[in-house]
Amino acid sequence: MICYEHPLNERIRTLLRLEDLFDKVAFFSARDEAIEHHSALVTLFEILDVTSRADMKSELLQELERQKQALETLRKSPDISEGALNEVLSNIQAASQSMLNMAGKIGEHMREDEWLMSIKQRMGIPGGACEFDLPSYHYWLHLDPLLRRNDLKEWLEPLLPLEEGINIVLNLLRRSGKTFPHTARRGVFQQMGSGRVAHMLCLKVDESLPCVPEISANKYALNIRFVISGSRQKTKIYEDDVAFELTFCNL
Repeated sequence: MICYEHPLNERIRTLLRLEDLFDKVAFFSARDEAIEHHSALVTLFEILDVTSRADMKSELLQELERQKQALETLRKSPDISEGALNEVLSNIQAASQSMLNMAGKIGEHMREDEWLMSIKQRMGIPGGACEFDLPSYHYWLHLDPLLRRNDLKEWLEPLLPLEEGINIVLNLLRRSGKTFPHTARRGVFQQMGSGRVAHMLCLKVDESLPCVPEISANKYALNIRFVISGSRQKTKIYEDDVAFELTFCNL
């Protein structure tokens, strides 16, 4: 099965983007090749751009506090493992404290580095990071891989409390919903809502099927159509029935 996650508001969309970027920078920075470390730095710059909103940290802290209060109300439920609950609450507390300890604005340590910002500015130009544009960066890419990894670690570490908070919120979100099987007749599925508001949809479909879902949703209706994947022609609906699983996730 392949899972397609569809955020239903801008806040969750931003968290999913950051989760993807943190995964990429961790992958590329752990490698050895210069081109992989270049990709890691490009991704770090993307994280800076996504987190440029001044209220990003405060919004995440508020969400963690809301989740903490909601989980505390579950203590008396006989269906809840107190040990598991305490572990989640401890993780939330640790993540919140780490974020509170973050000095200044998110990514300020990178924005104050003139060398990094000169590279970021050139990378905004297509092909702008060539060796003749940035000889000092070209030199950095020829350093020992261990030295480059240490630099990447130094730039990434101040951002890790943010990643920890994002992972907790998204993990709680993914575990919040119930999954139901459905079938898209001739590639099309529609479900009228009853005013139910979700934060994210998770759709799972057999990865062997040559189609991908296009999702349109609000609190009144959900529309899914499966279109043929990789078609070089105009978008075409997959006309066979498609069995899939759907989860409404809500914080």
